[in-house]
Amino acid sequence: MSDVVIRAEGLGKRYLIGHQATAERYTALRDVIARGARGLARSAADLLRGRPPVTGDSIEEVWALKDVSFEVKRGEVVGIIGRNGAGKSVLLKILSRITEPTAGRVTIRGRVASLLEVGTGFHPELTGRENIYLNGAILGMSRAEIRAKFDEIVAFAEVERFLDTPVKRYSSGMYVRLAFAVAAHLEPEILVVDEVLAVGDAEFQKRCLGKMRDVARGGRTVLFVSHNIGAVARLTGSALFLQNGVLSFAGPTTRAVQLYLGDTTTESGDWVDVSNAPRPFLTDGKAKIDGVRLTSDRTGVLVIEARGGILEPLPGIRMSFTICRPDGGPVGSCFGHESPVSPTDRHFHLGVKIDASQLAPGLYCLALAVGQGDHRRQREEHDILNECLWFEGGLDQTIREWSPDWGPIIFRPEMIDVEERNRTAHPAT
Repeated sequence: MSDVVIRAEGLGKRYLIGHQATAERYTALRDVIARGARGLARSAADLLRGRPPVTGDSIEEVWALKDVSFEVKRGEVVGIIGRNGAGKSVLLKILSRITEPTAGRVTIRGRVASLLEVGTGFHPELTGRENIYLNGAILGMSRAEIRAKFDEIVAFAEVERFLDTPVKRYSSGMYVRLAFAVAAHLEPEILVVDEVLAVGDAEFQKRCLGKMRDVARGGRTVLFVSHNIGAVARLTGSALFLQNGVLSFAGPTTRAVQLYLGDTTTESGDWVDVSNAPRPFLTDGKAKIDGVRLTSDRTGVLVIEARGGILEPLPGIRMSFTICRPDGGPVGSCFGHESPVSPTDRHFHLGVKIDASQLAPGLYCLALAVGQGDHRRQREEHDILNECLWFEGGLDQTIREWSPDWGPIIFRPEMIDVEERNRTAHPAT
């Protein structure tokens, strides 16, 4: 029996978009009548063809997906990455059988549970308890099978108090917690998860990623869409990279991430605006980082700078950072020296210079913080950014290929004369 559970062949999805003509200062009655007649005829033709009517003076044809082909095997955890508008959500809706493709076909073997957007698959008038049983029935499970998983679902979602409340009164976070718990615990063969997890808090996202790992270890298949590249790199072994509706790459996640970040990694010397970046950790908020900059040269020296605002008077401030691999594993950390701050200062600009010539070729991300204290004494963190900046490491042009299995550091050997060393250490008597 084949291990392929999803096979897409030449998938395409076309949408028709209507555009209104630019308003004119004067429009004759005959033009209004003619325009209305054309719109009525077009709507009638759309209904006869079984598609929703498209209104507008002109119609544009847009392909959200075009000639997308790939295979997913049983037990694989596959990431789907790409910029906004690349076609990721459209692809998941086709795989979840929410919408039909315009061209091509997809073959799916097994039950699919999908979590694509807040509210998908839930009836707003039903309670949380009723929706658990409804979703289980949609997945083809018996009432006894759902009952066996019920307590585990409720405990994971942490909505015991509101279990008999209509879900239309849930917050978006509660909605997502319950929806993910249902999708992950009712044992579908294929679990499809979109960016909707970003609605949850940091602790819930961590638990969801752990649950998806458990699902994959159980031999089930996971498709995961996220702009959190660190989560994609940690969770998935392979990935699909979409660009403008076209599948640009399908293969190892590391390579897919490199292609995706090829256009988003910072150029040396450019400031990156991080004022609206998510803050996953609780801090005291006495200062806030607004911009981050990285400058490098051919000798391997990296200069990392941070600037921002001081929101409360501080006696001093220092910057620390950790360089991480795409999978989130740390390579190394640095604690900068504390700089004095006057009572009238409302802004800070800090910089640290390090020797990064030993970094192996590849992509790295930067986690950065500002605060007081260091690793030797109590630290107070004012602001923390995770994965705030991506950059290419590995300035040694003599090394063309580097396997991730070899590690993130290139050690520079210095040859020694072992016999001379031994003679020096143990001179003859």
